[in-house]
Amino acid sequence: MTQTELLRAQIPQISDGDAEFLLETAKSAINARRYPFGEPPDELERRYYNLQLRIAIELYNKRGAEGEVSHGENGISRGYSSAWVSEELLSEITPKAEIL
Repeated sequence: MTQTELLRAQIPQISDGDAEFLLETAKSAINARRYPFGEPPDELERRYYNLQLRIAIELYNKRGAEGEVSHGENGISRGYSSAWVSEELLSEITPKAEIL
């Protein structure tokens, strides 16, 4: 299955266009952390495919509540540590650097 198909299996109501946008955004977040000092490759490393899906799901779930620090309603409370991608997910990425 493709990444888009896997994401649509997790979020059935999402359109292909939105799924591809979220996956591309997640890929950019991973590459920004993975390659802080250089240009990333065109393709995402296979080892980060699962993380890409989890980041895309997190970004989808934060839609409409970007930057929300705290919220409580009917016994449900939410608080985001980041309006972007949570540090918990980004900490799974190993930065890669070259020796000059």
